[in-house]
Formats: sequence, structure tokens, C-alpha cells
Amino acid sequence: MATLVTMAVDSSVIRVADAFPELVRELDSERADLARRHALATLEVLAPGTWQPVMEMQHEPGHLGLLIIEGVLTREVVLGTTVATEICGRGDLLRPADHDGENAPVPFAIQWTVLEPTRVAVLDRRFTAVIGHWPEAVEVVMRSTMRRVHSLALHLAVCHLRRVDSRLLVLLWHLADRWGRVEPDGVHVPMRLTHQTLGRLVGAQRPSVTTALKQLTDAGRISRLDDGSWLLRGNPPDTLTRMRENSADDEFRDTAA
Repeated sequence: MATLVTMAVDSSVIRVADAFPELVRELDSERADLARRHALATLEVLAPGTWQPVMEMQHEPGHLGLLIIEGVLTREVVLGTTVATEICGRGDLLRPADHDGENAPVPFAIQWTVLEPTRVAVLDRRFTAVIGHWPEAVEVVMRSTMRRVHSLALHLAVCHLRRVDSRLLVLLWHLADRWGRVEPDGVHVPMRLTHQTLGRLVGAQRPSVTTALKQLTDAGRISRLDDGSWLLRGNPPDTLTRMRENSADDEFRDTAA
């Protein structure tokens, strides 16, 4: 993983609805065309590596945040020696300036890492003033925010599962639900997630992750592709409750996290 601090390597003005068609999906053709032509934003392209967002601009009144158009980032919350990791991808709305941790009662640090070349649309106050003409489009932006909140809640539940293999399997299916695509031989999760990154995502040590991934691979539940992404086979876990109930009889036994 590259450690070079990176900023946007390129920027240009884009039509947000062209890059993110969901924005105008609920509009009729005439209003969608208007939104497509007038809802403009600055597109920033982030290179892989450690990312330091420009905070000052995001404090501007009316600034909605940064909408991920394409790519994968991780957000790490560092509290003492503990690191909790969130993964962010297409459709997630980021507001880094709101969560820097410096003024929190218990201070924590935030580290952003770009895993793959990533494009984000800067939804500044000019964009906000225009998009406000179409409440349906505003709802899409709000939905992006809430989807990330719900994803974090499920992520928290995953980290409380007892066994590492269960955590990994549920996490990968959750990522597949958000960003995967169905292929003839399974569901492809197009994210190059290393054992270390997966460990931070599920709250486990890397050796435990390696052991659990081998068990899942040997059982034919998952496989890692040549490009580092993941393929899921079979059906997703029915419910977290059923996984807990069956944990004692399951053939997998993970090492301590």
C-alpha cells in the first residue's frame, strides 16, 4: 500500500447526473434534462495513497460534501492503539471536515487512504443552489448519506460476531450487496482488499484473517481473483441470528482475533 500523501491529481467541471444517473432517475425527461445540464460540480481525481482532504472549503455554508463517483477509500478512526476501519465507495457522501476528531471529548485521529483511483464530485453551494429546484434529486443525495449510516450500523454488528470467518463472510456479502455484480460463476466484489485491510474492517488480527479466508476458500465459499478482488459463491448468510445459532456446529473454527 502506498503511503505517499496525495491530493487531487486532476480536476474539472462535470455534469453530476451524467456521472451519477441515480440523481435524476425519479425526474421526468424534461426536468431530468434541465438537471443534467445545470447541476454541475468540480470533479476531483484522487490517486492511491494517503489522502488529506482540504477542510477549509467544506466549511462553506451550503456545501453538501464529496460524492464518490467511482473508486474505493478507507476511513480509519485511530483511538490510542485501536484502529477501526470503514470502507467507502460509489454513492457514498463524505464530509471529512465534520469528523476530524480534534475537538471530541476523547480525541481521535482520522486517516483516509485511497485504495484505487477515485473520482469525487465536490457538491459545493453552487451545486446545492441548483439541485434544490428538484426535491427528488435532493432526496437521492440524502439517501446516499443514510445508506452510509445504515452500512456502518451493519458493519458494527458484523464486528460483534464471535468468529472471524463469519465476520468476513457477512462483510464480503454486504460489500457485494452494495457494489458487487452477478457473474456466471458467482458474485464479484470488485475491491482489492488485502488481508490486513480485511482484518481492520472486521476487527481481527491478520493471522486470524488469513486462517479464516483459507477455511472459506477451501469450503468453496469465496475465492480471490488474480487482480486481488473477490468472488463469492453459493448463497449469502440467511441472517446474523442463524449464523450465531449454528456457530457451535459449523465446521470452521477460527483462531482468536
